[in-house]
Amino acid sequence: MASSPVVALNGAMAGRASRGYLESKAPTKTRILTSELCRRFCTLGWASSSGGSIAVEVRRDSIPRSNRLIAMGRRSGVRKERIMPEYMYGLPANGSIPPLPSPKPYSSKPPRCMSCLPFSTKAQGYLFLFNDALELQHLGPNNLTPNPGLQQTGKGVANYANISTYVKAGALYSDNPTDPLPRCVVLDIEGTTTPISFVTDVLFPYARDNVGRHLSATFETPETRDDIKLLRSQVEDDLKQGVQGAVPIPADEAGNEQVMAALVANVEAMIKADRKITALKQLQGHIWQTGFENNELEGVVFEDVPKALMNWHSLGIKVYIYSSGSRLAQRLIFGKTNYGDLRKYLCGFFDTNVGNKKETQSYIEISESLGVNKPSDVLFLTDVYQEAVAAKDAGLEVLISVRPGNGPLPENHGFKTVSSFLEI
Repeated sequence: MASSPVVALNGAMAGRASRGYLESKAPTKTRILTSELCRRFCTLGWASSSGGSIAVEVRRDSIPRSNRLIAMGRRSGVRKERIMPEYMYGLPANGSIPPLPSPKPYSSKPPRCMSCLPFSTKAQGYLFLFNDALELQHLGPNNLTPNPGLQQTGKGVANYANISTYVKAGALYSDNPTDPLPRCVVLDIEGTTTPISFVTDVLFPYARDNVGRHLSATFETPETRDDIKLLRSQVEDDLKQGVQGAVPIPADEAGNEQVMAALVANVEAMIKADRKITALKQLQGHIWQTGFENNELEGVVFEDVPKALMNWHSLGIKVYIYSSGSRLAQRLIFGKTNYGDLRKYLCGFFDTNVGNKKETQSYIEISESLGVNKPSDVLFLTDVYQEAVAAKDAGLEVLISVRPGNGPLPENHGFKTVSSFLEI
């Protein structure tokens, strides 16, 4: 098999490694596995502080153990639960560095590997710790709580008696080893990623209180003219159907003031009724855009959301948003949150243009647009029972989000529930 040189710690040639081995999927999978184990271990209270020198051997039976690579976290000050696969070195036993981690985005300096020449002896504790985790699937454990009476094994690593998270085929599974990870996750916002109170007490009042100011400032812009056109069409339908709160919108010849007064009255009634209609959501998105740009608004997500998004991203799971709010509004909420910009973990946004969230066809459209082999490759999370039923009827896997402030669910609704994304 062809071989390629590797770079030593000081930049000199230090040995040769199999090109096929370096370029195989095994090193990449091991980096992903290491970052996930670090997060799981830290969550269980088994590890804390930064993740420098955390290591796992790259398993490949065709490679002699003395020649195998070791994936090791760089000394970066990054806490273990935030370690990403790209933060890791690939080291053989002689201390050379075939694959380097990616540089930090805020520094042009290349990453450094500190004090790793005697690696084969210094990191054995970490190596045994994580390699032993790979074997835990044979123990049949049933408790997430580590045994308080830890015993040292002959390898110098603690013996954990009760662990229910284990590793299979390079990915982590919980509780049921036969359930594969989803290829895609589709998330609702209100009551799922974000408190309902943020939407009802912050976003809706902001749009209601600023609709007049927004229309007055942007009345002649193409964007607002398009918003008004959609609202006119919606109000005409509402008047025909006798929708409460709908008032006629005069023609433009009546003057801007009269048109805007009618628009404001209709929008306020739509917001009060919590209408899930495109005309309202599109206008709200444009109003909120001004609020976010002026630092008057900041998106809010639950504490577990950024951790889960990072976790799914590292595992190659694609995450999408499906909300009644416009795609613009969705990007605004996740682009500027109390945990920073989370859009880097999201692959796309769906709104009511794909269909009503309580209709099965909407979820069929989404699963087909995602290009999955079957609808069950998609996991949908929502707090609304009717949405859960519609998604299930379309063949998607469904979990119902139970968050503070969410409405009650029907008795015997038949769906699994989670109160945190970290339970998934």
